[in-house]
Amino acid sequence: MTFSALRLAAALLLSLFAASSVMAQTASEQQGLAAMITGNIEKIPAKKLFGKQQVPANLSSRAIGTYARGCLAGGQALAINGPAWQVMRLSRNRNWGHPQLVQLVERLAVEARANDGWNGLLVGDLAQPRGGPMLTGHASHQIGLDADVWLTPMPDRMLTAKERESISARLVVKDRQSMDYSFWTEAHARLIRRAAMYPEVARIFVHPPIKAELCRWATGDKSWLAKVRPYYGHNYHFHIRINCPAGSKTCKNQAPARPKDGTGCGEELAYWMGDIPWKPKKRDPNAKPPKPAPALTLSGLPAECRAVVTAQ
Repeated sequence: MTFSALRLAAALLLSLFAASSVMAQTASEQQGLAAMITGNIEKIPAKKLFGKQQVPANLSSRAIGTYARGCLAGGQALAINGPAWQVMRLSRNRNWGHPQLVQLVERLAVEARANDGWNGLLVGDLAQPRGGPMLTGHASHQIGLDADVWLTPMPDRMLTAKERESISARLVVKDRQSMDYSFWTEAHARLIRRAAMYPEVARIFVHPPIKAELCRWATGDKSWLAKVRPYYGHNYHFHIRINCPAGSKTCKNQAPARPKDGTGCGEELAYWMGDIPWKPKKRDPNAKPPKPAPALTLSGLPAECRAVVTAQ
């Protein structure tokens, strides 16, 4: 069977899965969602509005706003099973993205398997069906242009739904400064390099020692390393972020990654491998605890997000 045929079959299975999930919603849940949308929508936290949506907005595909404050129109689901990938944590329903992101993940999975010695991708969160703020977890992943890929290779069999909820990804680092070479392999490096070299990719986020390892490993043209940025918490997965697609007129890109040395292997990496980013902020013990920030509502998102979250 060709890749195109496999992709079509996987997409059909996913559509059936999504349809059955929607049908499984109880009448009270559907009524509650309708009441939420038709009520005083401005006072409801945006994460509740977007977190309860089970299907995408039937609108043309657009990424709206910024990676950490926006939404997604016309989202497309990444099939939960593909020729070289499997989606994890299905209960979260976060395997949605802009079609260009979905295509990139599929392409990375197939090309890494064919060329890099990587058996296949275990894919974590992309976005919710309509993007937007999430009830738990990420601050970004709101406009369908972010994807998390586990640094644990896909096994040679299809995981069960239960396994996809319970299996934990393997850490590839020992701590914030050193790698775990009992698990890290050159195939990991080749996989990340391939993702970073796609022109539509804006950023790859990894834990600082992973960036240091890639800097040591890379040879020849190292310009792709500029996109690989060290950041907290990316010790078991790497985060792919793509640029705003054509047609998404209100989507806002990050500034291009342009470290001073062209790779980010110098001052930037030294900062993250040092102590400063990890030191807790000093607080005055006599000061009153800060008030929690008010919940983000629709008024804090781009105006188009109202149409996205209320679309039938």
